[in-house]
Amino acid sequence: MEARDAPLQLPKARSDPIRTLGVRVAAALALVLVVTLVTWLGRHGYRDLDGTPVGFLDALYYATVSITTTGYGDITPVTTGTRLATTIIITPTRILFLILLVGTTLEVLAEGSRQAFRQRSWRRRLHEHTIVCGYGTKGRSAIAVLRAKGVDAEQIVVIDPRGDHVAEANRAGHAGVTGDATRAGVLEEAGVADATAVIVAVDRDDTAVLITLIAREHNKTAKISAAVREEENIHLLHQGGADSAILSSGATGRLLGFSTIEPHVVEVLEDLLSVGTGLDIREREVTTDDPRQLSEIRSTEPVIAVARDGRLLRFDDPQAAELREGDRLVCLVSNER
Repeated sequence: MEARDAPLQLPKARSDPIRTLGVRVAAALALVLVVTLVTWLGRHGYRDLDGTPVGFLDALYYATVSITTTGYGDITPVTTGTRLATTIIITPTRILFLILLVGTTLEVLAEGSRQAFRQRSWRRRLHEHTIVCGYGTKGRSAIAVLRAKGVDAEQIVVIDPRGDHVAEANRAGHAGVTGDATRAGVLEEAGVADATAVIVAVDRDDTAVLITLIAREHNKTAKISAAVREEENIHLLHQGGADSAILSSGATGRLLGFSTIEPHVVEVLEDLLSVGTGLDIREREVTTDDPRQLSEIRSTEPVIAVARDGRLLRFDDPQAAELREGDRLVCLVSNER
């Protein structure tokens, strides 16, 4: 496994560490400023070994060396008031500064161990997840459908060569691997052997074919769906092990053609592509309560196809007229009833 070339990034469960560090630095500077002001306001009660009056820069110098416990002793409080201020103000401030310093240091040192623990815990929980190769428009749209169908965000792992895309996936609640999905180590980092589905949504057809081949080699049972731009490459995806091959550019071209001749057809198709609103397509198994004649079901439920033994039969296919045990119905449903 090439973990170094394919770092796993889990969604952040805590606040941004850069922001946290910035807040702590600001707090430390504020403590230094407080000590500086206390020293400068009581400057007449301090003595400098060189015999010169204590000015603002001297007060700032005294604050930095005092709060960091360096304490050179060249500037010292000599009056009762300044010694009291050192006791009740500067000393507690020094302790707070040390707490900030030590706390930040320990957190930085522990970050690597915490990340390793989170990754081990995540991998133990990860099973039957979905890997999405490519977090561009196609990848994000595929994830939107999965989420609308009830797939948990933590059960989706994104692979993308661009770090900003992986960071965006993290913000959406998905684990991500920064790397090239055509490399076996990258797919292994995403847990391809335990995945229930792999979605290949990359921009190049040759890349899609190669990812499909490698994914199928490492997982013989996962559902692999891939998109290509050219129709001539669909058979390569199927030969490589893809269960579904989507012709993205061809589908777009057909929609454009319909839009000029039969625009309402495009409206219906766009409605079907918007999951959760308007019309949707649903697949369900034939139950024991269902009649065995497709015509009887179609009188109350708009069935458009029957899936049987890996084949898809249209509703008007004579073989679909008599339903069998194990058949699955592809139906139109309305979300606005």
